[in-house]
Amino acid sequence: MINPKLPAFWYGGDYNPEQWPEEIWAEDMRLFKTAGINIATVNIFSWSLLQTAEGSYSFDRLDKILGMLADNNIYACLATATAAQPHWMSKKYPEILPVDMHGRKKEWGGRVNFCPNSRKYREFAVDLVARLAKRYAGHPALVLWHIANEYGTYCYCENCARAFRKWLQKRYGTIEEVNARWYTSFWSQTLYDWEEIPTPSMLNVLFERDGRLETVAQGMLLDYQRFMSESTLKCYTAEYETIKKYTPDLPVTTNLMGPFKPLDYFSWAKKLDVVSWDSYPVRGEDFRNTAFRHALMRGLKKGQPFILMEQAPSQTNWRYHCAQKRPGEMRLLSYQAIAHGAETIMFFQLRQSRGGPEKYHSAVIAHAGHEKTRVFQEISGLGRELRDLGSQLLDATGYAQAAVLFAWENWWALENSMGPSRGIDYVKEATRYYRALAGQHVGVDVIGLEDDFDKYNILAAPYLYMLKPGIVDRLEKFVAQGGTLVITTMSGLVDENDLVTLGGYPGELRNLAGIWVEELDALPPEEKNRLSVTGSFRNSFPSAVYSCSLLFDVIHPAGAQPLAVYERDYYAGRPAVTVNNYGSGRVYYIGTCPENKYLDVLTAVLCREQGLKPLLPSVPPGIEVTKRIKGNASYLFILNHDTKEQSVELPSGSHTELLSGKTVRGKVKLPPYGTLILHS
Repeated sequence: MINPKLPAFWYGGDYNPEQWPEEIWAEDMRLFKTAGINIATVNIFSWSLLQTAEGSYSFDRLDKILGMLADNNIYACLATATAAQPHWMSKKYPEILPVDMHGRKKEWGGRVNFCPNSRKYREFAVDLVARLAKRYAGHPALVLWHIANEYGTYCYCENCARAFRKWLQKRYGTIEEVNARWYTSFWSQTLYDWEEIPTPSMLNVLFERDGRLETVAQGMLLDYQRFMSESTLKCYTAEYETIKKYTPDLPVTTNLMGPFKPLDYFSWAKKLDVVSWDSYPVRGEDFRNTAFRHALMRGLKKGQPFILMEQAPSQTNWRYHCAQKRPGEMRLLSYQAIAHGAETIMFFQLRQSRGGPEKYHSAVIAHAGHEKTRVFQEISGLGRELRDLGSQLLDATGYAQAAVLFAWENWWALENSMGPSRGIDYVKEATRYYRALAGQHVGVDVIGLEDDFDKYNILAAPYLYMLKPGIVDRLEKFVAQGGTLVITTMSGLVDENDLVTLGGYPGELRNLAGIWVEELDALPPEEKNRLSVTGSFRNSFPSAVYSCSLLFDVIHPAGAQPLAVYERDYYAGRPAVTVNNYGSGRVYYIGTCPENKYLDVLTAVLCREQGLKPLLPSVPPGIEVTKRIKGNASYLFILNHDTKEQSVELPSGSHTELLSGKTVRGKVKLPPYGTLILHS
C-alpha cells in the first residue's frame, strides 16, 4: 500500500480552500465525509500566498487547512506549490521565466512557467520546500508529498544553452565526438568550438511545416530532448532530496500525464516513490486506449500499483465540446483504473472554482454547493463501495502474459525524422498493438527497454526505430528461449544517435527476423494496398484479404516464411508479413500497417500458438477483463464499457462478487457501465 497510515483505498482529490472564505470550509468537511472522501491534495498552487515577498513567509492559512483535515479524520497529500512561482519573483528575477522555441521571453502568468535550468528558481523552490517539510514533518494528516504539478515546459534561453553545452561535454567529451554523433558533415554544419552550440530552436534548426514541427538537425534535437527531460527531473529531485531530509519515510511523487512526449517517464519513475498520473479519456474513444495509458503508467515501476491523482468527476473544461460523463460512467472508469493497478481514486477537483480557466471543470461539490446533484450522489455511492472494499485489493499486482515495448527516446527519434511519412504516430501504433493483444483477454503490460522480457510469452515492439546497445541481445535471448516477438516496419533503422545502421533494414534485427528490407514505400493514408494471407496461416484467418496502408516494406526473406503478400503496386506478390523460427521461439515481422481486423486475428493466432488461455472463455464486444493477484488470491475484473446490457459467461465454479457480496456462477447480466470483481 502507498502508506500504511491510511490502509484503504484513497478517495479524494485536489482541494483549494484558499479560493474560498473560511466559513465555506466547514461545509466542505461535512460534504467530504458524506461522500466518503478520506484524502485531499492541498497547497498545489499556493506559493504566492505562502511567500508574499522575498524572505517573507506565512503558513498560518496552511496550518489551519491541515489542522481542519486532521480534525475531520481526512488525510493530506501535501503539494509543494512550486508549479507556479509568485508574480513578484518573476518580475524581480526575470531569468526564471522561460524562452520559447521562437526566442521569445515569456512573461508572468499561468503555471509551469519557469526555466528548468534557472538556478534562482531552484533556490527559491528548495527553500520553500525545506520550510514546508520541516514545519509539517510528523503532522497527523500528512501521508504523501506531491512535488509541483504536471512538469513539462521546455526552455531555449541562454541559461539552457550554457547548461546544454556542459551536458554535451560530459556526455561526449570532445567536440569531434559531437560532430560524429550529430553527423554535422551534412550541409556544412561542422562545429569547432563548444560556444558555437545553441539551443535547437525556430531561430536555427527547427521549422514548422503544415502545423508540424520539424528539424534539420535530428541528432542535436534528440540530445536536447534528453537534456530537457533530465534538466526538469533535476528540479524534481532537488525538492525530493530536501523533503527526504525531514520526512524520510513518507512517499513522494509528482503527477505524470500518460504518454506525454516531452519527458522520459521511465527515467523519471526511478526517482518517484510511487507513480501518480492524471487520466482524462476522450469521450467515445476505445476503452482500450485508456487501458493502454494505465498499463504504461503501471509499467513505469515494473508493475507496482499507482496513484490515480486526477480524473474528472464528470465534465472537463478544455476540449472543444465538454460532454458530461453519463450516469455510471465515472464509476466504471474508476474501477477500470483499479483493475489496472490504481490504489487511489482522486478527482480534480473537490470544490468547483468560481473563476479562472477551470471554473466549468466538474467537481465533487458543484457550483450548486450541495449534495443533491447527480454527480455528488454517484461519488458518494462509489465512496461507500471503496470503503467496504477496505484493504482487500491493496498491493495486488497485475496479471499479464503479453507485453508491448514503449520507449521515449525511440519516440523522439522516430518522429524527429524527416521521412519517410508524416503519418507516423508512435503512440497510436503502440496503442494499436496493445489493443489487439488486450482483445485476446490474456493480460497485457506496457514495459520499457530495461524491463524483464522473459516473464512474458508474447512481446510486441511496434516501430522499434532506435536500437540502443544490448537490446538486440536481450530480444534474441527472449525468442531463443521460446518467446514470440512481433516487430514491424520502421524497426531497427538507427542507433542511439539516430544514425542509420548500414547493411539493409531492419539493421541489427535482420538475423532475428530472417529478412532484409530493400525499400520502404510511404503513401498517403487514403491510398490502401491489400494483404493476401498465404502460407501456414491461411486456414487461421476468416478472410483471405485485409487492407494495409501508410508504409510498405519491400522484403527479401532470408530464412523467414511469408505469411501475407501485397496484392498491388510494383511489390505485388512480395512478402508483407513473415515469420522466422529462432531457437525455440518465433519472430513475426509486419512490414506495413495492417487494418485492426488483421491484428486482431494475428494476435489470436499467436496466443493459441503459445497456449495462452483467455481470462474468460467468451467475451462479448465492449467487455474488458483484467486480473490482479495478491498472494494466493486472484481478483477478476469484468467491466462493461457498452451502453447496453451484456451477458457474460463466468469461469466454471462459484465466485464471490466483491461489490455486492453475492455468490455468482454461470452466466450473468452486466448492466451498461457495470462492473464485477470476482474473488477466487
